[in-house]
Amino acid sequence: MKVLVCISQVPDTVTKVVLKNNNTAIEESGVTYIINPYDEWYALIRALELKEAGIADVVHLITVGRANTEPVIRKALALGGDEAIRIDADSNDAFVTANYIAGYAKNENYDLLLCGKESIDYANGAVGPMLAELLDVDFVGFAADIKPDGQAVTIKREIDGGEETDSVNLPVVISCQKGVAEARIPNMRGIMAARTKPLKTITPEAISSVTNVAYYELPAAKSGVKMIAPDQMDELVNLLHAEAKVI
Repeated sequence: MKVLVCISQVPDTVTKVVLKNNNTAIEESGVTYIINPYDEWYALIRALELKEAGIADVVHLITVGRANTEPVIRKALALGGDEAIRIDADSNDAFVTANYIAGYAKNENYDLLLCGKESIDYANGAVGPMLAELLDVDFVGFAADIKPDGQAVTIKREIDGGEETDSVNLPVVISCQKGVAEARIPNMRGIMAARTKPLKTITPEAISSVTNVAYYELPAAKSGVKMIAPDQMDELVNLLHAEAKVI
């Protein structure tokens, strides 16, 4: 089985975001970037578990980004990926990203294409289903368990009010979420090996975006905490009703 894992670079959640150009762009100096957690902790780790179990033969990684994304993709290689591909382009448009990945993957005969359920920066969860459509293969989202069996794969996924089990023929694109794998960190051996693993850079033909960012907006600053004595329940109820407006 040949597996491709989609990796995206996102700002660390502890990074203080500063906006510029009339709130139409993010000031990147001082921003710490990481692998999107859903891509790393679930999609990538599940792919590596399949390889360790002898089910997957190779695990390739792919990302869309400029040279500054290479430290992130090297970390993914340190976790255990065999080879990485970087599509040398900028994009915050899911359609463009999916097109770039599909353009590479369509001739590579991947059986299983994994991605996180969404990225923590834009949180739109659109690349996976778009990629499946462009490759003309099935898509299953929000997978909490993935078990390949020959030319098919059984997937458990969360749905409103319960859980669903699907059986899908390969090839298939699957987006992953919590429960599909156990997170791990790179060890020294993996970090050293990642330096020599192949990282291929591809310059794609330009694709026009179908969406543009109008502006960004920071969340409202958190207010201070009010402490209420245990014997002042009437005051607590009044504050929840009048100030917090949750009751």
